[in-house]
Amino acid sequence: MDTAQFISKSSIKSIEKASFTWQTPSNIALVKYWGKSNPQIPKNASISFTLNNCHTITTIDFQRKSNADRVSETGKLVDFDLFFEGKRKEEFKPKIAEFFTRIQEYCPFVFGYKMTIHSENSFPHSSGIASSASGLSAIAMCLMSLEFKLNSELSQEFINKKASFLARLGSGSASRSIEGPLVVWGKHSEIEGSSDLFGVPFPYKIHSVFNKYQDVILLVDKGEKQVSSTVGHNLMHNHPYAETRFKQANENVTKLSKILQNGNLKAFVNLVESEALTLHAMMLTSNPYFILMKPNTLEIINKIWEYRLENNSNICFTLDAGANVHVLFPEEEKENVCQFIENQLAKYCQKNHYICDTVSFGATKL
Repeated sequence: MDTAQFISKSSIKSIEKASFTWQTPSNIALVKYWGKSNPQIPKNASISFTLNNCHTITTIDFQRKSNADRVSETGKLVDFDLFFEGKRKEEFKPKIAEFFTRIQEYCPFVFGYKMTIHSENSFPHSSGIASSASGLSAIAMCLMSLEFKLNSELSQEFINKKASFLARLGSGSASRSIEGPLVVWGKHSEIEGSSDLFGVPFPYKIHSVFNKYQDVILLVDKGEKQVSSTVGHNLMHNHPYAETRFKQANENVTKLSKILQNGNLKAFVNLVESEALTLHAMMLTSNPYFILMKPNTLEIINKIWEYRLENNSNICFTLDAGANVHVLFPEEEKENVCQFIENQLAKYCQKNHYICDTVSFGATKL
């Protein structure tokens, strides 16, 4: 794998201070990845919808250090303060520090700056809406804004590719939050340009039925997950069904690629729901085993199945690594499905809370 292309070139420019703000979205995988090897390499390819309303806004203020304080030696810790939703968050710093350690070869210029990071989510943290995806991709875009200031010869295509590459080193799914509306991450023989190192926009013409596709996230449980995604991924190393699962996922990428192009919604519903249940089946059959779904998750799934049958609807669900349910449906069904959600599904959410979202196009500089 060619990672040398992402090593920063030396720059003659010197910038004393700068500030950048990016809004980057979460994403919801349609074909899931569950299981990885170091450094953050997926065991199978995945495809996701890029969301719009579920996003992180991050500002990084860069202040260049004095010569005496400047640090660039390998292994030194980067200097940063972190504030999440207005409060200093020391407990979040180890993960971000590890991220900076992983990217030091590719962004050595970062070690010459003191950084102050301010971040906020439009959705509850650690509740199965891929907050690490939007959070790490936002940091990556801020770093690439600084690199562009230092080297204005960088193309936008390269900036997006490297941002995805960097974000992946912090959170695998973050590689899919730079662009949209559909992103593929993981090398796949039938997806042109796909790579284990970064996400790429789905390279083929998407059927119009998937334009403005809707995703209503039902917040069944806003609390911290009992088992982190990192722990769950690691349990795939000795999982009895791991290799079969990786093969199945890659076959489903092939199937979904065709569905996204031909617009077969019945096939879309079947594949997406199967992928969601298979993800959680991997959790149920790992050792130690665990369950992230809640009783209300299952209530919602059964209600969706009933509604689809009674109304000949193309509504379906998917799940991330958590209890919350993503309700997916084409825009033409929006009025009826939203009424169904309000009347019959909202009661299964904490405080009747749900988020109406739609697919979108990725990171936005503010």
